[in-house]
Amino acid sequence: MTRIEDYPFPAGLHLLKRWQSGDADARRELMEIFDSAIAGDFDANFATPAPSSEIHATASVHMLALSILHDFYGIQSEDYYKTNPWRYVRANLAVCRLIGVRKMYVTWALYAFTCEPLGQKMMYPDRFPPGSDPDEPLINRDNWSALQTPDFSTGVPKAIDEITRVTEVITGLPPLLQISAPYSLAADIYGQEPLLADVVHDPGHVNALLNHLADKVLGPWMDHHIETFPNGWIELSDASGSPFFIGAENCKNMSIRAIQYMIRDKPYADRIFDNNYRGDYVAQVKKKARVSRRRAARKNSSNVVDLLELTEAKVSVCPKFIMRLEADKVDVSFYADQAISRNLPLTAGIGSPQIDRNSISDLNTAKTEITEYVEANVSAIKQVCETIDLPKDNFVMDPWPSHIYFEDINSQSQFDLVEIVLNEVKKAGTFRSKAL
Repeated sequence: MTRIEDYPFPAGLHLLKRWQSGDADARRELMEIFDSAIAGDFDANFATPAPSSEIHATASVHMLALSILHDFYGIQSEDYYKTNPWRYVRANLAVCRLIGVRKMYVTWALYAFTCEPLGQKMMYPDRFPPGSDPDEPLINRDNWSALQTPDFSTGVPKAIDEITRVTEVITGLPPLLQISAPYSLAADIYGQEPLLADVVHDPGHVNALLNHLADKVLGPWMDHHIETFPNGWIELSDASGSPFFIGAENCKNMSIRAIQYMIRDKPYADRIFDNNYRGDYVAQVKKKARVSRRRAARKNSSNVVDLLELTEAKVSVCPKFIMRLEADKVDVSFYADQAISRNLPLTAGIGSPQIDRNSISDLNTAKTEITEYVEANVSAIKQVCETIDLPKDNFVMDPWPSHIYFEDINSQSQFDLVEIVLNEVKKAGTFRSKAL
C-alpha cells in the first residue's frame, strides 16, 4: 500500500525532480502516489495541522498539480479546475506534502475565475491555467456601468464553493474564497493599457468603475461566500494594482481605496485580506521635478505616499499579518519592525522568478542568493514569532499563507532551490513564543 508518510522531506521533492527530468521509474512511482491520493487514501494525513511551535512554509501549487494530472491522466485545464473538486483538492494537497510543506493552503487560477462569471472571453490551454483573452475585453468606457451581479449558484462560483467545501472537509481549515480585488478585476475585463491610460488622465472615472465592481460584483460575491460558509475567509488579490505597476500614490488612492470602500460595512471585514501588493520600494523613489523649485515648494507634499504611509494603507486591507514579497526590494528588517510594533505575524514571499529554472543563468549563484535571502527572512520571522503575542496554535488553522510563502511552484520550478528554501525553514527549528 502506498503511503504519503513514506516520502518525508526531501524524499518527495527528489521524486518530483526525477519526474521533471523525464525519469520513467519516477513517473510510475509518482502515478501510484496520485492514484492513492485521488482515491482518498491520504486524507487522514492531510488533516494533520502544521506544528504550532515551528517556522513553516505554505505554497501555491495548483499549476504543478495540473501538470502532473495532465501527464498521468490526460486531464486538461478546464476539466481540472471545474469538474471534480475532490480530485482537485487531493492532488494539490498531495503536491504540498511531497514538496515538504506542512501548512496546507489550496489555491486556484483566481484572476481568471473572477472575471469568467461576468462573461469575459477566456482562454483554456490544455495544461496551463486559464486567463482572460486580452484581445477581447468585456467592458469599455461606454458600457461598464451596465455590468450586473452574476449568478453565484452555477459555473465558476459553484466550482469554487465546492473546492472550498472539500478543502474544509479534508483539512479542517475554514473555507477561503480567493477572488480579484476591484483594480485587478478591472484590468482583466477592461484591459490593462486602457485602464492605465485612465489612471493617468481620468482617475475619477477609474474610481467610479472600481466602486461599481465592488458594489455589483465583488461585494455580493463575498456576501454569498459568508452566507454559504459563515466561518469563511476572503483573500483578495490585486497584483495589477501594486505600487510597482501604478505607483504608490495610485495604489493607495485607487487600489487600496477601492477595497476599503468595498469592505467598509461588512461585518466579516476582519476575515478579509489582500496580501499581494508588490514593489514597496517605489514609495522610496523621489519623483523627478518637472516644475520650477518655487512651484514645487508650493505643491502639497501630502500627495506623496512614503513607505510608512503605504504600509499603513496595506495593513488596512490585510489586518492579520504583515507581508513582505521579494519584489518589494525593501530590507526585511523594516517589515519585522512593523510586525513587532503592530503585534502582527510576519510572512515572507518566495517569488516565482526566484525559483524558475528558465530564468536562472547560473545555478550556483542562484543557490547562494536564495540561501542568503531565506536565511534573512526566516531569521526575521523567528524574531517576530518570539516577540509578539501569538495564539497557542500559531495561526496554523487560519487559512492564510505563512511564514515562508511560495507564491507559485510549477513544473518549471527549480526544485533544488525549493529544497534550499525548505531546508532553511527546517533549520530554524522551534521557537519560544509567549503562548508556549
